[in-house]
Amino acid sequence: MRRTIIVAGGGPAGLSFACALAGSPHRVVVIEPQAQAALAAPAPDGREIALTRRSEAILKEMGVWQSFPADAIHPLCEARVLNGASPFAMQIGPERGDSLGNLVSNHVIRAGLYAAIEDQPNVELRCGRRVVEPRIGETGVAVTLDDGSELVGDLLIAADSRFSKLRDALGIDASVTRFGHTMLVCRIAHTLPHRHTSTEWFDHGRTVALLPLAEGTSGLVVTLANDEAREVCALEGAALEHRMAGFLGQRWGQVTLLTKPTPYPLAMTFAERFAGPRCALIGDTAVGMHPVTAHGFNFGLLGAWRLGQLVGQAADPGAAHLLSRYARQHRLATLPLYEATRQLVKLYTDDRLLARPIRAGVLRLGALPPVRRIMGRLLSQDAAA
Repeated sequence: MRRTIIVAGGGPAGLSFACALAGSPHRVVVIEPQAQAALAAPAPDGREIALTRRSEAILKEMGVWQSFPADAIHPLCEARVLNGASPFAMQIGPERGDSLGNLVSNHVIRAGLYAAIEDQPNVELRCGRRVVEPRIGETGVAVTLDDGSELVGDLLIAADSRFSKLRDALGIDASVTRFGHTMLVCRIAHTLPHRHTSTEWFDHGRTVALLPLAEGTSGLVVTLANDEAREVCALEGAALEHRMAGFLGQRWGQVTLLTKPTPYPLAMTFAERFAGPRCALIGDTAVGMHPVTAHGFNFGLLGAWRLGQLVGQAADPGAAHLLSRYARQHRLATLPLYEATRQLVKLYTDDRLLARPIRAGVLRLGALPPVRRIMGRLLSQDAAA
């Protein structure tokens, strides 16, 4: 008997899960509030995604990586981390090979995921709709959509953002950490070379990251207190360019703003459980990461792929033992780095005089060869998974 899996959310995690089930015997229905045209050709949103080599392998297995234009893939060979005005930098390189991974724009990834499932006979898209009421039974699930229609299936997947209303409706709590900061992302041109090295600079009062793209071009990420971020976003023209360039402290020469900054308020979320009776959480709905360790998409892709492998050929995709296995594996894969990231962000956004020597000491500790090797393995391969 053919089974039906309902996926609430057609973002990167929901589409990744659908890709993982492409060609399976199950019917996969993806419900997404956006119009189909927005999924097929997503607009640039300023975000550059650092893909680990493991994520690259998964995307290749899905047939997604092959659709990326060659000039949209940018190698990330090394990462540098600085603290305040100190010239000392912790440097992280790959444990093996010549790169930690690659940078690909978020909208390019989303377009590739959509293209991979667009013509799959077992995948159905229902765009312009959202789930408003889930009902879970012992042998199946049913959902009511915002147009009053109903859909019945065997498994419900929640993939509707880190502030998921569906997660709440399923009775699953989540830990939420709000930082009172906003991330501004844009593209810049600069005159000094980036050497395919990302730089994370924990300055006092702000965090600055440079993500290397084409030569002379980078993604710029500036994290500011919410009020200051709103003030920056209100600027225009030369005043805006001067303000954004000033955050870099002339480290990359003359800077030209290529796109206007897009703001993203920062929060981390972690669901108390990743599965329940005939339901599972994936992507940010399960684990919403802070971008400082660049693992949000990678964790979301890994979870979607792992769950897809477990249920794709199962006689009953909503079987409790399969969902429990997924929840256990994905929690072990994500919780250690989630907690480490949360504490790291708290430390490096603490500008009290007492915290400054601790910040410097942690950075020096991270530069020790054994720690540096572990960091390189985590950043390039998601070895914690």
